[in-house]
Amino acid sequence: MELAAGGFSGEQFREACAELQQPAVAGADWQLLVETSGISIYRLLDQKTGLYEYKVFGVLEDCSPTLLADVYMDLDYRKQWDQYVKELYEQECNGQTVVYWEVKYPFPMSNRDYVYLRQRRDLDVEGRKIHVVLAQSTSVPQLVERSGVIRVKQYKQSLAIESDGKKGSKVFMYYFDNPGGQIPSWLINWAAKNQSRTKQEAQNQRDLIQFSANPNTLQ
Repeated sequence: MELAAGGFSGEQFREACAELQQPAVAGADWQLLVETSGISIYRLLDQKTGLYEYKVFGVLEDCSPTLLADVYMDLDYRKQWDQYVKELYEQECNGQTVVYWEVKYPFPMSNRDYVYLRQRRDLDVEGRKIHVVLAQSTSVPQLVERSGVIRVKQYKQSLAIESDGKKGSKVFMYYFDNPGGQIPSWLINWAAKNQSRTKQEAQNQRDLIQFSANPNTLQ
């Protein structure tokens, strides 16, 4: 779906809310990859790229929806815990707030960078307060591609959060990106799968938040 003028459409926000209530993984080739600590991670093969799309469902206990959404939007905080961030900031471009993000890749691979739109809405859906964050790659003349860094041009993410009725949060997340370059798709998918397995041993909620932020991080 193309971005609406000025950002994301109301329909895109509603779709994320709908998945939070009723996960859409039936009737397609979605595979359950990991189920642990109240979190289920599904993947779907993208036939065009040979890479996987991901959906995450579950409950994060002892983490309120508002706090989780605020942390997720806090780029300065991310720079503290994400060791793969080389550069991360927001910039006003053509009347819109755009995020620039450069990710460190291990030698001999080139770093990747992202330019994307990101919007948050706090919605009231039939009395349910739902925080929704949408992100998608874009292109602006102010942020040109850099020498030695590969621009990720296919990136999309959505996140929906509401109360679990207790002290925690019910969460839905969708993620896809294509890092491009000469990295074989099997290697990218292998890294993502092993990142998922690592989360089986997670002892706190922040590890799961980090995975949700970028499941395709190579280690």
